[in-house]
Amino acid sequence: MKNTTIYKNAFIALALGITLASCGSDKEQKQDNGPAVPVTVAEVETGDSNTILAGSGQITALNNATLSTRMMGYVESLPVKIGQKVNKGDLLISINNVDLRAKKAQVEASIAEATVAFNNAKKDYERFQNLFNENSASQKELDDMTARYEMAKARLESANQMKNEVNSQFAYANIRAPFSGVVTNTYIDEGDMANPGVPLVSVESPGGFEVVAKVAENNITGIQVGTKALVQVKALDTIVTGKVTELSASAQNTGGQYLMKVQLDKTDAKILSGMYATVRLETDKASNEKTIVTVPSKALIQKGQLSGIYTLGQDNVALLRWLRLGETYGDEVEVLSGLSKGETYIVSAEGKLYNGAKVTIQ
Repeated sequence: MKNTTIYKNAFIALALGITLASCGSDKEQKQDNGPAVPVTVAEVETGDSNTILAGSGQITALNNATLSTRMMGYVESLPVKIGQKVNKGDLLISINNVDLRAKKAQVEASIAEATVAFNNAKKDYERFQNLFNENSASQKELDDMTARYEMAKARLESANQMKNEVNSQFAYANIRAPFSGVVTNTYIDEGDMANPGVPLVSVESPGGFEVVAKVAENNITGIQVGTKALVQVKALDTIVTGKVTELSASAQNTGGQYLMKVQLDKTDAKILSGMYATVRLETDKASNEKTIVTVPSKALIQKGQLSGIYTLGQDNVALLRWLRLGETYGDEVEVLSGLSKGETYIVSAEGKLYNGAKVTIQ
């Protein structure tokens, strides 16, 4: 009886296991029976091994200046506006400094007083020199007059030097254009208080431009001054050639990336300062033996801090693949891992995609 019970329980367990396995198999084989989502696809391509994506930066004029003052005072006059053309030496801003004007008046009074004292001392010196030559004055008297004359002369020279210093300070009260160009910004209005070192007005000379970008440490060895560059100006949807003119030797204060300046070649494109651009460098293949995989940024899927892309699986099924991304170049993003050359990915869809969704290629 006991053996019969054991066999019976074993049979029931075996039957139950077969039933559960059958249900699980049916669930795994269940497919999406909904309508296929129309999609556009593309094949993964690799860039040349002599290409480096150097990131993005802001375009600035080669010749630009942000002007400030060394003195404190109220803005008395601001005769220029943003966008106004100016010539070298034109007045940009005038600062009224009461203390400086009072100092100037004091110095002028000191000069007048020192001049009178000098003229009197000079006359006495010349008179006693004649008397001494005529044996009508002693050597001591002549020495006293000589010392008085030299002291008066020194005081007058000191007063004139103070006048020069005051006049040089007035140069900071009347700020003028250092070169011919265009006013790009004003940071203060008439009546405001100007403080030493605070920007007041910016001027740039249009025509030559450069972009400052950052280079990752794993790419720095393949770059040097003179390296050719392709700069994509997104606002104009155009690419301008250029070359590296400066390259930082340290990344200590720039988050592990090296600053680089790329001077743009002359172009007919309507480039303006402040436009954002991305830089692609063409280096020596021998020094940069890696291939670059890029995909359109619009094809990426973002989920928190994760980035992925839908690839095309067997039987036209969408499969989500998580990626590790690198630099951005315009509308293209570098893929460090997760995609290989020749794989097909979905660029866009006319419906909602999910992992395992049926798709139809347009």
